[in-house]
Amino acid sequence: MNAIGQTVAPPPAATEATPAPADWRPAALALLAGLAALLAVFWTEAAAAVRVWETSTAYNHCWLIAPIAAWLAWQRRHRLAVLAPRPQPLLALLAIPPALAWLVAERLGIMEGRQLTAWALIQVFVLSVIGWRAAAAMAIPLAYTIFLVPFGGFTVPYLQLITARFIEVGLTLWGISHYSEGLLIETPAGLFHVAEACAGLRFAIAALAFGALYAATMFRSPGRRLIVMALAIIVPIIANGIRALGIVIAAEYLGSAEAAAADHVIYGWGFFSVVLLLLILAGLPFREDRPEKPGEGWWRRLARPASPARPRPAMLAGAAVLGVALAAAGPAAAATLQAEGARAPDEPAPRLALPAGCTTTDCAGFTVSARVLVFPQAATWNEVAGARRRIAQEHDQDLTFTVPIGGGGAWRVRQQGAEGRLVATASWLDGRAVGDGLRSRADQALNSLAGGRGHPVVAAVELRAPEGTVPVQGRTAIQALLEAQAEGLAAQAASLSRR
Repeated sequence: MNAIGQTVAPPPAATEATPAPADWRPAALALLAGLAALLAVFWTEAAAAVRVWETSTAYNHCWLIAPIAAWLAWQRRHRLAVLAPRPQPLLALLAIPPALAWLVAERLGIMEGRQLTAWALIQVFVLSVIGWRAAAAMAIPLAYTIFLVPFGGFTVPYLQLITARFIEVGLTLWGISHYSEGLLIETPAGLFHVAEACAGLRFAIAALAFGALYAATMFRSPGRRLIVMALAIIVPIIANGIRALGIVIAAEYLGSAEAAAADHVIYGWGFFSVVLLLLILAGLPFREDRPEKPGEGWWRRLARPASPARPRPAMLAGAAVLGVALAAAGPAAAATLQAEGARAPDEPAPRLALPAGCTTTDCAGFTVSARVLVFPQAATWNEVAGARRRIAQEHDQDLTFTVPIGGGGAWRVRQQGAEGRLVATASWLDGRAVGDGLRSRADQALNSLAGGRGHPVVAAVELRAPEGTVPVQGRTAIQALLEAQAEGLAAQAASLSRR
């Protein structure tokens, strides 16, 4: 019997169902096994990327990308507590387009394309194993791994031209007399060359990776993140132009181009660091970096109360196996096509034409050597371009120029001052001198599949300078030597490429 005035507590209201605790152990094992298999499949792409990280100052920061992506994932680990893995084998079919794209990139000989499509195939594999809900919740860490791929090298010639035009306009506004020809700019203080190291790629790529991290950690709205990414692209290009212009103007006051350009790359990093600091300070008043609490966030709408705590083994195995199999289809097809192309190139004796006053070993005091490489018909252009780069021993601070080849095309000459070395290289296919553009790559891709277009050929001429040689003497000597090759090495390479 209840006392008068006593309140009786109402029955407890039905609470909303909560997701079952997620068991990620089976999915984690499937992910590790599948990623190990994909690493084996795309070992060539991974090894090529690591070599670029080690040798190119534009991509040294790539060693930090994996730890940063892991940290971003750790910051979001509470999301996976309520988002159980839901393997979806049908999502693995999304691997078909990038697998075909990988095969096209392999036949075209574009390593960057192979690496980007391999990255896309890994993303599809992860998506099919954990499901789209968990992948969406971890989208930023997954997407950030794109910076493991050393992309952007194709922009260097365009960035060089932008920097050269920036210097020209700046010198005109500053009132300094100058003469420009391509990437060469001459002022009263001396001659400047906008080398590959001056293009600003190393600044632009590092700024883009940093901008993505800054946008991911300090902002939440898509609009502000896009603004940060746009600034991370535009500002470094403008800043690099200002830096290069400053070097040329400084030479007017120092009276020496060499003194102004000394250690300009090291000083450039200091200037770039100041620019990044200013960008950070400019973005701080607009930040949206309130820590995400475990009980909030858009991703909670993805959780399904009725989702099972453990994925079904058949679905998990099907998603993992299908994802790996489709990703490996391209390399399997390429391996069949490469059986003949894997043969080492032939190296016949070079037929070097000699201008007046030169011998087979000496020209104007320079030591002379030459090489000709004839590649199998089934080789990809990546092998051709790779051999040419190894012969040239390319460095982004080399002085570069071209010497025309009769009938079209040009020798690409690199002057490496520290070694006293000048090396000229050129490529031929089906009787004509060609570059490394898409047309050459497409022609050789068709040639490797159907034949009938001859053999790719690389020719190289090298001069070694004696002590105390003036750089201009080397350029004059190699230009005269290359012009004589119309009836010599160039004619030999053209003939070998038709057989």
